[in-house]
Amino acid sequence: MIKHVGILGIFLIAASSGANAAETMYIASWGGDVEKVFREKIIPPFEAKNNIKINYIAGNSSDTLAKLMAQKSKQEISVAFMDEFAMVSAVGAGVCAKVDEGEYSKNVYQNARTTGDKSIGLGFYAAGLVYNTEIFKKNGWDAPTSWKDLEDKKYLGKIVIPSIASYGQWVLVMEARANGGSEKSIQPGFEAMKRISPNVIAWESGPAKIAQMLQTGEAALAVWGNQRAAPLIDQGVPLKFVYPKEGAVSAVAAVCPVQGGPQPKVAQAFIQYLLSPEVQTFLATTNGWGPANKDVKLPPAVAARVIYGQEQHNKLIAVDYNVIIPNMPAWTSRWNREVER
Repeated sequence: MIKHVGILGIFLIAASSGANAAETMYIASWGGDVEKVFREKIIPPFEAKNNIKINYIAGNSSDTLAKLMAQKSKQEISVAFMDEFAMVSAVGAGVCAKVDEGEYSKNVYQNARTTGDKSIGLGFYAAGLVYNTEIFKKNGWDAPTSWKDLEDKKYLGKIVIPSIASYGQWVLVMEARANGGSEKSIQPGFEAMKRISPNVIAWESGPAKIAQMLQTGEAALAVWGNQRAAPLIDQGVPLKFVYPKEGAVSAVAAVCPVQGGPQPKVAQAFIQYLLSPEVQTFLATTNGWGPANKDVKLPPAVAARVIYGQEQHNKLIAVDYNVIIPNMPAWTSRWNREVER
């Protein structure tokens, strides 16, 4: 179990004189396993040390971004967690405040930072291929090695790919790159996705549903993250994550203090706490997130299953959100017409 006592003392926020009742701070973050870990292990010690009550608002990244935009004139949320795509949009929309430099934020990998330091990476994961090893063995199939393998007709009705609002955007870009295009030349990606489409049994973004389909064998292959596959593998599910030869996509679980949000000092302290080696190690162990703090030393067994160290970061593909974000409305419309139908 994580030991918080020594670390949390660093982040104690002095209560105002005579104040006994705990204030309430709202954070918006992901649901599922992430919510469970935060509620049970990470939040309570911080609350106790800082005389603060944290209310957790669960939702996907798009939900959180929508809440921040709707409340822009009067924010209720103090700290927001989003996947990189949504976070880049949030920073661009001005709903994230600058992350104050602190003891632990100064030690993060450079690719954990956004322009202007308006958000910071909490953990890294890779988007690639996940397959059911038992189904592949039963069918005599070789393990997938490439993004192009998604086109193979033997996978008819056996692939799960999340929607374009989720991992689907990365599939589109990587298929474009694998077929001579890029973010700036997306046509080869759409042509490839039309060839892949018959193989897809579901355009599913829900982690629980994807896990179920891979476990039951309803799906043999999925586009997913290594952080999602790791806990299932630990539970004995016959899955394996593949880094495609063209490269897996570098993905960041990011956090920002909300511009104009309540309790700004506590929000900054909470972010520093999350970047401490102790909590970073815990998140790597339980959530499969590679640490953003480059000074973290992971046990070998944990290091082997997460994005860890500069060498691994260098092998991942960083997609260009400056190109993707402006094109997403048009791409989404085209995806719905030509791909996911």
